[in-house]
Amino acid sequence: MKDLSELLQSVPPSATIAVSDKARRLKAEGRDVIALAGGDPDFATPQHIVDAAVAAMREGDTHYPPAKGKPALLEAVAGKLERENGVQVEPSQVIVTPGGKWSLYIAIAAMVNPGDEVLILDPSWVSYGPIVTLNGATPVRVTLPSEDNFRVTQGLLREHVTEHSKVLMVNSPNNPTGRVLTLEEIDAIAAVAIEHDLYVISDEVYEHMVYDGAQHYSLAAEPGMAERTITANSFSKTYAMTGWRLGWLAAPEPIAKLAMKLQTQSVTSAVSFVMAGGIAALNGPQDCVQEMVDSYAERRKFMVDALEEIDGIECAPIEGAFYLFPKFPNSDKNSLELAGALLDQADIAATPGVAFGEAGEDHLRFTIATAMADLERAVERLEKVAPRLVA
Repeated sequence: MKDLSELLQSVPPSATIAVSDKARRLKAEGRDVIALAGGDPDFATPQHIVDAAVAAMREGDTHYPPAKGKPALLEAVAGKLERENGVQVEPSQVIVTPGGKWSLYIAIAAMVNPGDEVLILDPSWVSYGPIVTLNGATPVRVTLPSEDNFRVTQGLLREHVTEHSKVLMVNSPNNPTGRVLTLEEIDAIAAVAIEHDLYVISDEVYEHMVYDGAQHYSLAAEPGMAERTITANSFSKTYAMTGWRLGWLAAPEPIAKLAMKLQTQSVTSAVSFVMAGGIAALNGPQDCVQEMVDSYAERRKFMVDALEEIDGIECAPIEGAFYLFPKFPNSDKNSLELAGALLDQADIAATPGVAFGEAGEDHLRFTIATAMADLERAVERLEKVAPRLVA
């Protein structure tokens, strides 16, 4: 048989999906596994969104939709950006995608050529690097210091910029660290991007999940950034629509046109009646979003306080998203070994920090997007097992 793709063989599988799949298998075998590795909200999709999609199906909305997205949804996204983010775009600059990951993929594909470099703030979501690699460019990891709470500075960014740098990928609120970029950090990113003529992908999937007065800033709203920023987002986290596979991007016209070429020649479009749910989500009542965020805030406080009381665990208070990124400073295990020991000894599934880049080593990622009862049981198990994770 002839050789298969060397490129795909060089790309690692998603660590978060791998851990979540293993947890499901163990549960199916009868193990009482507490799944803290994934990023799937435990809430049901709000009823008015479900009703809109069901009504669309019943009305015959089961045929090919416009590949770019239904006009009403393109307008809803543009309206949301202006209303909530201070970003002005035309509906023609918006593309509706089957999931937020695809919006990142086609944005990168529209901008890079072989030899181009894409700066990735490390730790970063597990798919950033592979998406860059699959599009023929080179991921360059900008290691953010754990001891400085993963703060972004101009100096750190400039150390990694070369003549081949073209794109900088930014995620705030951040998965996995829970950091929300301050205005000073946003200004630093904008300054370096303008100085070195970089495009910026601003992944704002967790924008509504901020705590204790933290504020989300959209990079495209900053002076000089609209013409070089691609804003990527998804309905998955904000509206508990992970299984719907619905996302979007807003980009400068030349980038949007090229990204659209790839969409039409690959997945074609998002699902027609799913888009009806997206319209209802953006244009409908938003109290459901605040209710979920309030619940995450309660769980966040419980988990951070509880973990800080356990010897051998350090957990910085997160500012956004719905993940904790604790360290185990007394252990000589790496994060892969820690995650394995936690699953074997306590039936807790967590994602190893190294899956998010070398800067994530010594950390594990726990989700708080699960029921409080499961979080309480997880804390009880961690209290018992933490001392045994030292060796």
